[in-house]
Amino acid sequence: MPRYLFVTGGVMSGLGKGVVTSSVAKLLQLSGLEVSCLKIDPYLNYDAGTMNPVTHGEVFVTDDGGETDMDLGNYERFLNRDMSKECNITTGQIYKKVIDDERKGRFLGKSVQIIPHVTDEIKRRVRKLAEDKSVDVLVAECGGTVGDIESLPFLEAFRQMRMEEGAARTLFLHVSLAPELSVVGEMKTKPTQHSVQEMRRIGIQPDVLVVRGSRPLPQETKEKMSMFTSVAVESVISDPDAESIYQVPRLLEREGILKPIMKQFGLKSRLGMGAWNRVADRFSDWEKTVRIAMVGKYATLADSYVSVNQALTHASAASGVKSTISWIESEEFERDPAKLRLLDGFDGVVLPQGFGSRGIEGKIAAANHARANAIPFLGLCLGFQLASVAFARHALGLAGANTTEADPRTPDPVIDLLPEQRDQTDLGGTMRLGGHDVLIERPSRAFDIYGKEKIRERHRHRYELNQKYLKRFEEKGMRYTAFSDGGRRAEILELEGHPFYVGTQFHPEYVSRPERPEPVYVAFVAASAKKAARPGSPEKIRALAR
Repeated sequence: MPRYLFVTGGVMSGLGKGVVTSSVAKLLQLSGLEVSCLKIDPYLNYDAGTMNPVTHGEVFVTDDGGETDMDLGNYERFLNRDMSKECNITTGQIYKKVIDDERKGRFLGKSVQIIPHVTDEIKRRVRKLAEDKSVDVLVAECGGTVGDIESLPFLEAFRQMRMEEGAARTLFLHVSLAPELSVVGEMKTKPTQHSVQEMRRIGIQPDVLVVRGSRPLPQETKEKMSMFTSVAVESVISDPDAESIYQVPRLLEREGILKPIMKQFGLKSRLGMGAWNRVADRFSDWEKTVRIAMVGKYATLADSYVSVNQALTHASAASGVKSTISWIESEEFERDPAKLRLLDGFDGVVLPQGFGSRGIEGKIAAANHARANAIPFLGLCLGFQLASVAFARHALGLAGANTTEADPRTPDPVIDLLPEQRDQTDLGGTMRLGGHDVLIERPSRAFDIYGKEKIRERHRHRYELNQKYLKRFEEKGMRYTAFSDGGRRAEILELEGHPFYVGTQFHPEYVSRPERPEPVYVAFVAASAKKAARPGSPEKIRALAR
């Protein structure tokens, strides 16, 4: 019979509730249990696919084609296993199912209400996921904060599950904040007290309290929180800032978080931290630093590219170097092309994913600058596409070349809409999504990077390379060396004679894990480290590119 560990958050968003959820799940997994995670998002969107990354964060794509919350990426990276789209539930999905059932007459003339019909559907989804995954423990994280109106049906469903399953098979873990005012020098407990008070008002008493802060909680502060939240003092867990998120499981384990969890669930821990400790240690032992420029359209929020950031971190740890990432809005290069010279101060340039025409010219300019100045370059999805456009303009002489996403009337549609997308009117869930097999040609740099002819990678795009231009590209040294769908989709580009100029139509960051970093990121970081150590003037470096 599965156990259910419900994770809620209070005080404010952005506390790191997803990292706590992932870390607790990892500790349970390291204790020999079968574990999976569930993220509940209370918004009315059916999924995250149509949401702006600047307001919501990255859209994470699962192998089965789900456009999900970015926390599923954390779950995959910590547990080192794939999540499915069923691991992300939204209010939109729940309401749609209830309304569809009502239209089919499945409620026998009853008045359809939040309780019991919506809460029953929530419970059904939670239990079905635990059953389908055959887990010992399902760790379910509720997005948002306690007190949000849209979260109430989910919290009520959790409360009902405690009544139905019993305390031995359910546990409530609440993540809160202990802020510290510099002028006072004291970690304040009131925000946590009020957050727990709100939980209790709706009928839930937390069993474990994880308290975020800039430093460890003093013992007297733990005792004060215990007294005013009715949580046992040994179940008040301090979660201070860490150098790396991969050190959080070890930090929580040292705080004793497994003891109250295992006691309540009636389980025995066979915890083995050795392998994970070796992984975590990689993220604090740096021999040197490389400087990476991330030229994006959503650079104002780091969470817009969280999987890219993490994949670079994984590759850096594997290479023994630290990647310092600077986010640059591509529109800056459109307003002032002279700012492209800023890229000369970096060891590598990443052109990440994006949609729409805003900022595209700046990204094209950045792709060309990296090509012309021998700066290691990695283009991802849209970055792959715009690197192709930049090459068409500046190497093939096709001055009007573009993607039809930005210019439907371009005389040279180097990047064009996928044929199956031409009659598509709905935007939600209709892109080319999920995992696809990619076949790599040999000899090629791509084969040198991956060491095999077949890989599986995840996709999220509507546009692709127009292969009518393929021969002209290759005549000038731009090779496309991997394809999918029987050769219909170009997947990897590489520029001959350049220190490192590679683009992928797929999203390699989605499959990168701390234990097994994605190979193209490792190769990119290695090339960036080589540039950082390479002597010579900028003129000498430019000569290498020519």
